[in-house]
Amino acid sequence: MAAENHTSHLQIVTTADGSKTIYNSLVGENYHSKHGALQESRHVFVKSGLKYFLDNTPNKQDEVSVLEVGFGTGLNFLLSADFCLGQQIKLQYTGIEAFPLTSEMISLTGYEQYVTAPVWNTFLEHYQLSLSGPAKLNDYVQLQIAVSDLFSFTTPAQFDVIYFDAFAAVHQPEMWTNEAIAHTSSFLKPGGVFVTYAITGNLKRCIKALGLKVEKAPGAPGKREMLRAVK
Repeated sequence: MAAENHTSHLQIVTTADGSKTIYNSLVGENYHSKHGALQESRHVFVKSGLKYFLDNTPNKQDEVSVLEVGFGTGLNFLLSADFCLGQQIKLQYTGIEAFPLTSEMISLTGYEQYVTAPVWNTFLEHYQLSLSGPAKLNDYVQLQIAVSDLFSFTTPAQFDVIYFDAFAAVHQPEMWTNEAIAHTSSFLKPGGVFVTYAITGNLKRCIKALGLKVEKAPGAPGKREMLRAVK
């Protein structure tokens, strides 16, 4: 399935830290925090999710698997791939995205300034391929983007880390129901880490009911706290 070609409802905007994101007028929200797309991605997903998992896994990991709900612009993937490449850790990355952006739209984000040239270039080169199956970007990084809504997504794979980066509940409430969270967490390995930028009472109760250990972690700029949970 090809990436979405109708982009009149999408607009490149600059966030508070100078990095860009995309505003989706159909949803009424940005793909990343207006307080800083780059800061949010680095703090919530790479530092508090991926790096936290690696730092707290007893045996040194030479490979890690990540599932992202809401692949969007690919910023979380790019930063994760850049980090893993620098650490020489193999990364198996799967993104779920019902409405994938065009590679042309992604190229307008300017994210090449935040990662090494090989990561950025191979991402753009393999982006279309990754929409139809696993694409090997280099010796360390493999990317697959499942063109699917969350509830239609299924895989026998289990993941070390889950990035839950759906649009906010006020704009996309169906993504934050108990059913949606339960479906997502079913793909997490024992000992795996679930992270998201949000934290609400209902979300904490839902995660706890699923048997995960919930932790309030410091949030990215603009948010006091975020949620991290370990299975």
